[in-house]
Amino acid sequence: MIGPSLRLVPLAALVLAASACGRVGHIGKPPEFTPNTTSTEKVAMVASGVAASPQRKHGVASASLWSGGQTSLLGDRRAMKRGDILTVVIEIDEEAEISNSTSRSRSGSESLGIPGLFGIPQRVNQKITDGASLDEAVSIDSSSSSSGDGSVRRAESLTLRVAATVTDVLPNGVLSIVGSQEVRVNFEMRELLVSGYVRPEDISRQNEITYDKIASARISYGGRGQITDVQQPRIGQQVLDVILPF
Repeated sequence: MIGPSLRLVPLAALVLAASACGRVGHIGKPPEFTPNTTSTEKVAMVASGVAASPQRKHGVASASLWSGGQTSLLGDRRAMKRGDILTVVIEIDEEAEISNSTSRSRSGSESLGIPGLFGIPQRVNQKITDGASLDEAVSIDSSSSSSGDGSVRRAESLTLRVAATVTDVLPNGVLSIVGSQEVRVNFEMRELLVSGYVRPEDISRQNEITYDKIASARISYGGRGQITDVQQPRIGQQVLDVILPF
């Protein structure tokens, strides 16, 4: 008969295997790039529709320099339809400092005496201990004070550029964009993800848009690889941090 301790061995092995499966993929080799065969950007570019045919006149393509198309010399080459590509410029250089101080103080004093009440205080004073009297039957003093200080200081600096693809055009003309970038340096993969909604008129003539003009912007800059694995606590430690009350 198998003991309870032996039954826990396969379960522990399964837990250890599951916790390490995310790191096994790049043991002894750099992390793999994310395949872009089914990425949102590629789907948008493939399904962007049929390219506009050149203007024809008497069966011959027009070669006028004043054509209004995107491919003409003077045409507007900004992203405007699904599958178009634009550049997102991320330049974050922010610093904030907040300091608060609060102080409060209060004091109070109350006194209640019974100098005369049908002669009762005088009779009571004769029977109680010497020095005691009902002239001040109740006396209350109170005081309270509180103070608090708090401060927050934050500084961020980030400069990045990434190409994003228009994945959808909303009914009101707003463009939905998604962009991703992966850079592998030795055994560490750096990932940059950006998504959000932009107005066509906010796109510059250089087909660029700054991050502060992207609505519902989602910007993620991180990495995966050996360095990230060393910096991250193990899954068991993270679980203990959550469940331990001390």
